[in-house]
Amino acid sequence: MPIVSPIPQNPLVDGRQSERAMLVRRGVQRLLVEMGAHVLPELSLATGRRADLVALTRTGDIWIIEVKSSVEDFRVDRKWPDYRLHSDRFFFATHPGVPREIFPAECGFILSDGYGAEILREAPEHRMAAATRKALMLRMARAGAARLLAAELAGVPVPPLEGESE
Repeated sequence: MPIVSPIPQNPLVDGRQSERAMLVRRGVQRLLVEMGAHVLPELSLATGRRADLVALTRTGDIWIIEVKSSVEDFRVDRKWPDYRLHSDRFFFATHPGVPREIFPAECGFILSDGYGAEILREAPEHRMAAATRKALMLRMARAGAARLLAAELAGVPVPPLEGESE
């Protein structure tokens, strides 16, 4: 008799994103890791909105990256201005099939091919309020810890961070 687990095979994948959005996300995540940032996908913010990617940079800055997989995806999304209140820098990320001209000039822009990505336009800095920063850092820590526990319980191998005792 098989044992049925209440935890999905890989609890770190939620399955809501399209294949194309996942390719963009993967390339952006690789870029951010190369830059020394730590990234959490699909993080719920205090407003109830869910950021596609939230990155904590080496210097402690918090970036939000909104993934757009098509022109229509961008046109129907009007929530992105709220993300600027929850980040020090805000970027859009997409793939070469979406014209970059549709994205606002006041936001950063990342182009991803799924294997890597490149920042084509830096995002202007707009520092968060101290209370917002503290609340977001706590949210990131709690979400990261919960996801690590879920991964461990599901048997997903999670390598230690560089410099972390083993």
